[in-house]
Amino acid sequence: MTERGRSYRYVGPIELKAAVRPGDGGRRIGSAADFDGWIREQSAAELAEPFTFVVCVDGALRLAPRRSEHVACAGGDMVLSAGEIGFMREADRWTVSEVSNQSTGYCPDVTSWAEVARALDAAELRRPSGFTHEVVFRRCPDCQERNIVREDDFVCVFCGSDLPAAWNVDPTTWRPKVTATR
Repeated sequence: MTERGRSYRYVGPIELKAAVRPGDGGRRIGSAADFDGWIREQSAAELAEPFTFVVCVDGALRLAPRRSEHVACAGGDMVLSAGEIGFMREADRWTVSEVSNQSTGYCPDVTSWAEVARALDAAELRRPSGFTHEVVFRRCPDCQERNIVREDDFVCVFCGSDLPAAWNVDPTTWRPKVTATR
């Protein structure tokens, strides 16, 4: 954990992280001026769908086109949150229309919302009070596969084992289930 909150390592396919090069990364948005400059560069087609975002460990928001990998948006670094975000124009200012923690590369917990809120507040963007779509990620203690929990059904879709109630996706922070043997 950082002093800001839990940080997340990339846990997705290694070939995607290996493809990240120096200078890769989404546009850093640390202020309203940064966002205004970035949003003016976006086409109507790009604005019609959500963007990829990460919140860096320094608390700054980074934005990239939707089809960008989260690990590339983060420049390969650890993050405080990651997901998808959409914007719309309301009267004389931009607002967040949708935001989720959907990133199968970082699998951030829903508790990472606080970091997203801080980053959006720094950019002076009107925002919802939480993720508009929450994704619950868990790693199976038996088969070690990453799962998306749907409808509060904490059962591994790969092997049928029970999934833990608490976030455990990063293999450096979880402990496999121990089965007693005789």
